[in-house]
Amino acid sequence: MTDSTREVSPDPGPPPINGWRQEYWKKNLRLMVVLLSIWFLVSFVCGILLIEQLNNVVVLGFPLGLWFAQQGSIYTFIILILVYTLRMDRLDDEFGVAERDGEGNRL
Repeated sequence: MTDSTREVSPDPGPPPINGWRQEYWKKNLRLMVVLLSIWFLVSFVCGILLIEQLNNVVVLGFPLGLWFAQQGSIYTFIILILVYTLRMDRLDDEFGVAERDGEGNRL
């Protein structure tokens, strides 16, 4: 009779520390939280909760509360998308993960 014994490989332990990835993700989340908070303030708070107070202010013949409810949140969202892309490009460059071609130009 032969005893078949399997050798157990040692536990490799935790994965290597990727501090730069954690820092990258932390900065990305912080940026998203700030931008989404701004969007929430403009669309929900100004467009819904404070509409009565803002309607007392008239700009170009329209109540300001109506403008925030109808147009302000859309314009703000488009501006926030632009800000997010520009800031993420800078963040990608900072951490060396930007997508570039052989000549160094963005893809």
